[in-house]
Amino acid sequence: MVSPGAAAEPLAPANDAPKSDVGGATARFAAKKEAILAAATTILNRQGVKGMTLAGVAQDVGLITTSVTYYFRKKEDLAAACFLRGIEIFDQLAVEATAAQGGARERLRRFLELFFEMATRIRHHEAPPIVSFTEMRTLKEPHRTTVTGAFHDLFRRVRGLFETPEFAGMERAEASARTHLLLEQTFWTVAWTRRYDVEDYPRIRDRMFDILTGGLASGSPSWSPHALPDLADPLPGEADQVRDPGQETFLVAATRLINQKGYRGASVEDISAQLNVTKGSFYHHNEAKDDLVIACFERTFTIMRRAQLAARDLPTDQWTRLASAAAALVEFQLSDRGPLLRASAMGALPTDIRHEMVERYNRVSDRFAGMIADGVAEGSIRPVDPLIAAHMLNSMLNAAASLGAWAPGVSREEAGALFVRPLLAGLFAR
Repeated sequence: MVSPGAAAEPLAPANDAPKSDVGGATARFAAKKEAILAAATTILNRQGVKGMTLAGVAQDVGLITTSVTYYFRKKEDLAAACFLRGIEIFDQLAVEATAAQGGARERLRRFLELFFEMATRIRHHEAPPIVSFTEMRTLKEPHRTTVTGAFHDLFRRVRGLFETPEFAGMERAEASARTHLLLEQTFWTVAWTRRYDVEDYPRIRDRMFDILTGGLASGSPSWSPHALPDLADPLPGEADQVRDPGQETFLVAATRLINQKGYRGASVEDISAQLNVTKGSFYHHNEAKDDLVIACFERTFTIMRRAQLAARDLPTDQWTRLASAAAALVEFQLSDRGPLLRASAMGALPTDIRHEMVERYNRVSDRFAGMIADGVAEGSIRPVDPLIAAHMLNSMLNAAASLGAWAPGVSREEAGALFVRPLLAGLFAR
């Protein structure tokens, strides 16, 4: 990072530099640009596109704002450059993994090896951070089309990992769902591996590979998750949480917009316009936007808890209980009452609110880990790391909110077999 005041004026373009110093000017230009991108990525991951400012980025790299505009004229230019650089990095991982000798398993193993090598360099500050792709769709045109197109190219490249003889004849929707699952596993891993030391990364990589290839089931059970009660309704004995119907409508609309635009990008005006109501009507049902976001998270946690508790009471084994809970939650994501609020929205919350929401989220994750541990003890689930498996399960549930974008036309009834089963039975189960 450049110290404050180290460069009060922008560097001259390389083609304007004296011929004797062209190489040095080019190197300085590239280094400064990389520093700006790294700082912007950090802020973008924490505050979203709307919360990132050129002034804030300039302060982090010791420049004045006009110096940053020499490299990126507008904030949107800089945000798009961060997304495009992240896409390029993952694209390089996919290209190298696809070239690995052997079949799909060897390609997958190489992809994870390259990813964790990169993650290790980032933790050691030997490489810049990777941008979170959550808010790509918040970009304005023409940047949104450019970035989205590049991400689609990356998606097709990663889908190529499954274009091997053992997957001959696989439906496009099936391959796309597994690609979406794999990419989201790596994206979300950046968040939950923060609680681990970097020395644990090789073990995490191996445990993830084991789960992705072998699934969780001990043996080869049939895919037959049990139907659960409507997750929008309270469980027997649950405290009455009946809301004003108008409030529930706001919660669904706000959840969808926050998932699309991020915490800061989903304004009161946007939510009100989505429902075709006035701001006054919004504040009739909600005291403030933060209160609405908290209510959206509470609703999400409540629905996940209902699925877990309802599955826990099923008269079957732990693997089927886990499959039933996961399938019900993915189906809810695709229902008229869905989706659930993506966990990535927590990153942009005010500190005091974020701490409480993270604790609530961890309780949900820990309950999944407990179900997995009980299944290992029972014998219906293979010996796996319950905590890592729970993180991967949560990643899959988060990713289900956007499954329809990558597997168009998928129905609620198909979603479990298409998206949940590849994680619980293994990506290579046909």
